[in-house]
Amino acid sequence: MEASKVWLPDTPSRSERIVISKRLALLVLALLLISLAGVAGAAPVLNEIMAANGTYTNGHAWDWAELYNEGDQTLMLDGWGLSDAAEEPFLYTFPANTRLKAGDYLVVHCTGDDTTGAPFKLSLQGESLWLTRPDGTVAQQLDIPQQYGNTAWGRTQTGYAFLEVPTPGKRNPEQGYPGMAEAPVLSPAGFYQKEAVVEMQGASGATIHYTLDGSEPTKKSKAYAQPFPVKKTTVVRARAFQEGLLPSTSACATYFVDDAPASATVSLIGDRKYLFDSKIGALVKGTGSTPNYEKELEYPIHIEYFDEQGNRQLAQTGTFTASGHSARVNAQKSIALYARSAYGPDRFYYNPFPNRSYPSYKSLLLRSTNSDAHSTRLRDPVISSAAQGTGLLYQDARAIVVYINGEYWGHYNLREKINKHFVAQWEGVTKESEIDAIDILARTGTDDYVQNGSNKDWLELMEFCRTNDLNNPDSLRYVTDRLDVDNFFRHSIFEMIIGNKDMTNVRMYRVPGGKWKYLLFDVEAGFLSLDEEPISWYIKAKNAKRARFQHVHLSALLEVPQMRARFLELFGQMLENQFLWPDMEARFVQWENALEPLLPRHFTRWKGLTYKKWRINVDAVKYYARVRPLKVIDLISQRMKITKSERAQYFAAAEAVLQQNNQKK
Repeated sequence: MEASKVWLPDTPSRSERIVISKRLALLVLALLLISLAGVAGAAPVLNEIMAANGTYTNGHAWDWAELYNEGDQTLMLDGWGLSDAAEEPFLYTFPANTRLKAGDYLVVHCTGDDTTGAPFKLSLQGESLWLTRPDGTVAQQLDIPQQYGNTAWGRTQTGYAFLEVPTPGKRNPEQGYPGMAEAPVLSPAGFYQKEAVVEMQGASGATIHYTLDGSEPTKKSKAYAQPFPVKKTTVVRARAFQEGLLPSTSACATYFVDDAPASATVSLIGDRKYLFDSKIGALVKGTGSTPNYEKELEYPIHIEYFDEQGNRQLAQTGTFTASGHSARVNAQKSIALYARSAYGPDRFYYNPFPNRSYPSYKSLLLRSTNSDAHSTRLRDPVISSAAQGTGLLYQDARAIVVYINGEYWGHYNLREKINKHFVAQWEGVTKESEIDAIDILARTGTDDYVQNGSNKDWLELMEFCRTNDLNNPDSLRYVTDRLDVDNFFRHSIFEMIIGNKDMTNVRMYRVPGGKWKYLLFDVEAGFLSLDEEPISWYIKAKNAKRARFQHVHLSALLEVPQMRARFLELFGQMLENQFLWPDMEARFVQWENALEPLLPRHFTRWKGLTYKKWRINVDAVKYYARVRPLKVIDLISQRMKITKSERAQYFAAAEAVLQQNNQKK
């Protein structure tokens, strides 16, 4: 039997194998090019935008735009552009190797700064966004209508609409809404005897739900049916719900019952979880290794300001954070308040301060003051106010009381808050780009203490002072071109006169195109003693050890005879003009009169300081405020080795009026 045959192909020759390999390579390349051509022709879609973000992460709540790849292949976005200006389609260019996988999302933060995201911000008033291919052709133009704060706008099954819940980096809700329900109107907030009757009015077809604990109402909250009385101080927060529309923003009001105002009053209304929750509450220590109040957590809060007559001057939702440094451990926390467009007007359009003419503020500070053994609850604002007329920037103040969700929270000092907007108002800077570029530094001005902007030029200036003899005219001119010397001298002199030993509280600033200046910040530790300090921390050799702030430029300038003369001239003038006892006493009396009616209730609410102890502390600080200015002449003369003729030249006039006015008769 013949064996079965198996057919085997002929083995190709080497030349034939080379031809086959080339053909296979060409086929693979052709398929790859076809694939890439398909990818290049595909485009992501602008899927969701947030024009006024109200959710803060690491201190930021940037606008954002989200892209979505609805295709089935990865897209390479190298060189693609995103812009809100048709004439500049590549305001933001996606960096190299930017991949967007099939079914994935990419969120671009629109920060207005190309170092942190797209160099433009989104507008609440509505605008257009352009997504542009590298070759300049438009992949998508998205026309955005007027927006609501803290509300996303994105794609749904039926087109673009407002979304009840923002979903950055996630799938959008299936349902969207064409608009938002109108917020209800509440009966007037304010001060009532015996009881207040709460009435709510809403649009036709809307139902109103409300809470009495500061929490945001939901459909599960109590429904409003008819007017109802409240017989104790109560906060009411209400929202309207209407079919086919987003729920409204909250309407809020505080009703003070048998609680007549003893001063101007601030009422804060907000979710308790944001205030006091152990995990996320901004005003508590919490359970983590880092206290919550150190995390700069920022949350929404409704803010009402009532003047001394009980008239409500402010009523808007903004945000709050815990404020201060070492004092954050105190039970009564300082609280910073911010006007944010995500929740309402972007400014507080009311001026509560007696010595300012500004029409509005971007932020305010509720300062609790220190609760240490030397507490007076007035030292900082009284001493700061002595800077009036010197050209030094200081925080104005007003004594107030604060309520949180209807609960009395004690006496606070309402202050201007130190930030770029505070500096901009004082210096007359109005352009947003220039406000953003204001440099604000603390303490020594090193990297750890940059509050806003940059410290590069400051550090260069300090190094120049350390390594150069300013008796050289060119070297001196280099410094005076960059430092407002009179301002710097006045700040140093002021701190030495009051004897402020807490020299971590130093702030320097510079506006674009301007010179470095100083501002007064937290002089709570002033007028505590007749000690030489902090004069010895200021007046010393350039190469001496720093005392928690920078002294090198003062030391360098004082080596120059004409600068030394100018310093002593300003020293004498400040003693003579700012610290005469009749003027200082009037400042103290004004604040004592403001605090007297507030303190009994405050001391009941916050234990640790009694009226008797407060009175002793106030009398002590008044003693040092009267005696120290005259004593300082001896101290500075000894420290600077001032000659008799120099003392007569620069301090004779000041010494005479101080002896006449500051010594007990």
